[in-house]
Amino acid sequence: MTYTKDFDQVGRGDVGMAGGKGANLGELARAGFPVPPGFVLTTAAYADFVEANGLVPRILELATFPPGAEGTDYDAAAQSIRALFAAGVMPEDIARELSEAYSVLSRQAAAPGDGGVTDTPVAVRSSATAEDLASASFAGQQDTYLNVRGPGDVAAAVIDCWASLWNARAMAYRARAGIDPATVRLAVVVQQMVESEAAGVMFTANPSNGRRDQVVISAAWGLGESVVSGAVTTDDVVVDSGAGRVESRRTADKEVMTGYADKGTMEWPVPEQQRRRPVLDDAAAAALARQGVAVAEHFGAPQDIEWARSAGEFFIVQSRPVTALPEPAAETPADWPLPYPKGMYFRASIVEQLPDPLSPLFADLIDGSVTRSIRALLSEAVGRDVVRDGDVSLPTINGYAYYYYSSSGMWRVMGKSLTAVRALARGKAHMGIKGWRDHSHPRYRGLVRRWSAKPLKDLPSTELLGGVSELLDAGTAYYTAVQSVIPIAATSEITFRAFYDRLVRRAGDPPGQTFLLGFDSEPMRAEKSLYDLAAWTRGHPELAAAFTSGPAESIAESVRTGDTPAGVDAGEWEQWRTRFQRHLDRFGHAVYNLDFVNPVPADDPSALLETLKFFVRGEGSDPHGRQQRSAERREDQSRAIRDRLGPARRAGFVRLLRWAQRAAPVREDALADIGLAWPLMRRMLLELGQRLVGSGIIAESADIFWLRLGELRNAIDFGLATPGAAITGTERPVRAEAVEQRKMLWRGQRKAAAPQLLPESRWVERAFGSMMPARSQDQPGDTFSGVGASSGQVTAPARVLGGPEDFATMRPGEVLVARMTTPAWTPLFAMASGVVTDVGGPLSHSSIVAREYGIPAVLGTGVATQRLTSGRQVRVDGDAGTVTLEPEPAEA
Repeated sequence: MTYTKDFDQVGRGDVGMAGGKGANLGELARAGFPVPPGFVLTTAAYADFVEANGLVPRILELATFPPGAEGTDYDAAAQSIRALFAAGVMPEDIARELSEAYSVLSRQAAAPGDGGVTDTPVAVRSSATAEDLASASFAGQQDTYLNVRGPGDVAAAVIDCWASLWNARAMAYRARAGIDPATVRLAVVVQQMVESEAAGVMFTANPSNGRRDQVVISAAWGLGESVVSGAVTTDDVVVDSGAGRVESRRTADKEVMTGYADKGTMEWPVPEQQRRRPVLDDAAAAALARQGVAVAEHFGAPQDIEWARSAGEFFIVQSRPVTALPEPAAETPADWPLPYPKGMYFRASIVEQLPDPLSPLFADLIDGSVTRSIRALLSEAVGRDVVRDGDVSLPTINGYAYYYYSSSGMWRVMGKSLTAVRALARGKAHMGIKGWRDHSHPRYRGLVRRWSAKPLKDLPSTELLGGVSELLDAGTAYYTAVQSVIPIAATSEITFRAFYDRLVRRAGDPPGQTFLLGFDSEPMRAEKSLYDLAAWTRGHPELAAAFTSGPAESIAESVRTGDTPAGVDAGEWEQWRTRFQRHLDRFGHAVYNLDFVNPVPADDPSALLETLKFFVRGEGSDPHGRQQRSAERREDQSRAIRDRLGPARRAGFVRLLRWAQRAAPVREDALADIGLAWPLMRRMLLELGQRLVGSGIIAESADIFWLRLGELRNAIDFGLATPGAAITGTERPVRAEAVEQRKMLWRGQRKAAAPQLLPESRWVERAFGSMMPARSQDQPGDTFSGVGASSGQVTAPARVLGGPEDFATMRPGEVLVARMTTPAWTPLFAMASGVVTDVGGPLSHSSIVAREYGIPAVLGTGVATQRLTSGRQVRVDGDAGTVTLEPEPAEA
């Protein structure tokens, strides 16, 4: 036969002939799984039908749309194409083979004693070549017809299936997936119906949390089509596939079920005694889950399976790969247990650099490092006997870092507050602007230079780990020094603006922030460097085209390997690469997140290249011109104010203004260099990780970040981080499972909203809440508030970004929404129309940069990333400090 193939004649390699659904069913049937018998009408039949009826040119004319075409165009085209198929005539040889194959299936299904002649009920299902694939499921995009009986009705259902290849939803789906309409074909699966007492859908991995050790089953009485379409309420069961036991279940009140009609199907009321009864008991659910796991193991990937149960036996009627499955995550924590009693836990200051749960290795290293740094600073500021063992630390709760101060230690330090203020004013040791400029910054840079000069591959593992600890200690000491700069900058700005607002400002005068804009700082210099590189790139058209046409990841790979992108002159590429490397050498240490599990731009410049593409396209404002305009306005307004003031107020205005203008840029310069040691520390740890890969401890070098410090030290002590060392006799690296479990736990923790203060109580919130960098998380309604940090209003779609891995999704004109931003996020501000964060205040980095860009900002909302979703229209009011969710469109 030319056009029909029994299931046992096709397999997973026959997608081009049998479509995705047909190929998968054939593969399962050949492997011995309980698949109801059937056959495939191949894509050749579809091709010959449309060719014989002259439909190809007209279909492609109707189904080809310009970019951005929306639903009404698809609907009109779908109706026209369906009319073309309805008017078509099935070629005689296709009709004959289809009828013969159906007759054979009917005879095989005939019960003994009926003479072997019956029109068996079948399901006629579309099976497209771009369907049920690992990259795109296309689930529900084409049509299925159930309880079809007789050769004539089967033939009619086949033509309807062919036409459904061009329904509106299928065409829109393919357009979004970038699939050329000229390349798609449709096979048709004809499969014997199962008279099921129950049916449903099974995912062999949990689609809500990505857990591969959980099977999720939806079950209903009757036929399964109503479960797939969502027309009926289902029982939901979660089975632990490793232990083979039911973990949880929800038994629904099932009012209706789908069953046979004379033709097709119809809904029937569920008998009263069955409505609240579980469709599957625990034993049946576990048995079905075992069958699902076997199917997933056969295909080598998690599966979305449609199943049916008849006379106590389970049948597989369809299986496709699960697409867009998230990485496995543990349950999101709800309780916040305190590791030490009698103390306070704060997510202040450091929260802006550590918004996520910590990786295990970083958590172990940073706790001791921060503790030593804080104790050294406080001993310098308030005396050596004031801070004692156990008074301060940086523990984690559900993975999140908290500053911990014991109650007694906190009272002792507060009693020495005047002493601390005097030490800060003198710039003693690491403290203040003078201490940062003369001591902390040079010392930190010098240490990084010394370690950078060492050949990492030649260093013993003990020395590498010791170097990481030394560099991290230097980084935390530097961070602590920066924390003494920030209050000076904040105090100078607050004092100046208070004096200006109360004693100087008149109606029509600009706001106080105008006098603090237009100064150079490290984030601004980084943006100008990137903008200048984009301008140079635009002067080389082939190079510019390579940037704007492809993903940033491919350019980043070419940067890493040195390979010249296609269509680009090798000499131009090398010039560009040299210029970009200079940019990375100077600015590539800016951290998105202090946890060194996260790459910095020097490691992975993909996020930076997204902004570069934006500039290469000619979008965004020239930062040189923007800064010059801000500086000119600042000087003009300052001159006008000085000229009109009397001697006393003029002296106060000038003195306070100069103080604020000197301090503000220093804060940004200091923050920008926190990550100086981070590219080097990551290289050192990845070198150690590569050695552990060679010895069979971990699967890949980056897994070192998920080891505990004790595990890493033990591996080094036992000689397992030296070339040639190896652990034998294991199927996989010995810490692979522990690494996977820790990643899963981290992903679950990342979904939590960490409280700013612990323990959680009203008096703690009243006493310390105003000092925290985020508002309360209890903000119901469509409007929530934060701190208005940059004036203005804008209504635009939100773009929620978890980190640099999401930067490529940012579109010009969207509102940037994040837990926090650091100087490394500055390039995104060029695209944003507004900024909203969970954490931050009027003097944080986000507010300063937003003012420079002239876009509204509402910071410290505490709830933005929990309440907003990408694409949702929001109104950001930087004057009122509010964020409002705009009403959803009616059709949504």
